Order: sequence, then C-alpha cells, then structure tokens
Amino acid sequence: MKLIILDRDGVINEDSDEFVKSLDEWIPLPGSIEAIARLSRAGWTIAVATNQSGIARGYFNEATLDTMHRELRERVAELGGRVDLIRHCPHGPDDGCGCRKPLPGLFEQISAQLATPLAGVPVVGDSLRDLEAGIAVGCRPILVRTGKGAASEHKALPAGTLIFDDLAAVADHLLSES
Repeated sequence: MKLIILDRDGVINEDSDEFVKSLDEWIPLPGSIEAIARLSRAGWTIAVATNQSGIARGYFNEATLDTMHRELRERVAELGGRVDLIRHCPHGPDDGCGCRKPLPGLFEQISAQLATPLAGVPVVGDSLRDLEAGIAVGCRPILVRTGKGAASEHKALPAGTLIFDDLAAVADHLLSES
C-alpha cells in the first residue's frame, strides 16, 4: 500500500491562529485539493491526521468538523480522487491525551485501521509537531512551507526532512519517484 499521511490546517487548507471554526473559514490552499486527487488517482491511500483543539475550547463542535471534512472529501472526489481516512484529536493541549500531536496516537489509529505499518510512510506537515508524531512511528518527514511551514523550516527538523513549497510540489516529487 502506498500511504501518505497529511496534516490538515496549513497543508490542505489555510491555517488561522484564531482556529478554523466553520465551513466558511475552511479555505483550501491553492493546488492542495488537486494534489490529493492526483496522488489518489495514482494509487496512493490518503490519510489525514489533525489536531482540532477548537472542539475542546468550545469554538466549534464535531458536527461542524464533519461538515468541513465532508467538503474536503467532496472536492477531492470531484477531481476523481478520494480521502480514505481522517483522524482528529479533539482534545486541548492540557488534556493529557495520547492522540494530540506531537504524540503518535493519531498515527497509531491510522496504522491500526488500515492494518499497515507506518515505517517509511511520508508524513506531510507544516509544523515540527506534525513531523515528530510521524517520526515516532517511523514515518518519513516532509515539511511544506505553507501555513506555519516557513517559520518551522528554521527550527531543528528531524534528520532527513524533505522541504517543499506546498502540497502540490510534494505530489510532484512523490509521483516522479514512482
């Protein structure tokens, strides 16, 4: 199985320090939906792992999050692709859960649900915590400069981290490898 794990905010859609709280605020980044569809059409399994502490903070609820994820799936499907799995952490930073990135709980859920090990699986994020969560389960780290990525690029990144301008450039790279 060719699997890729994507962060959501800052990788697929615009990020906001005020949180993405509604469908109106969920704005795909240029080329991201097309990149997901291209990877999917080429046989990649697409998983999303996203921290959504806005739920714990009371900014939005699970139904609103489901609406945003339905929109993501529909837009990718319109281009002939699909998002196979979305896992989110609804907890706040102080809730002590095991699923909030940089902890690997979301990745472990993805591995279990898809019944596949994650060694070598590319994980695409715009922050160090996205990459750290993937590294903890053997994923291959890829940073994009969208979202918080341009600032994250100057931090001490995990060894071997590849850096690309955006998700479209990641898709170009991965598709040229196969």
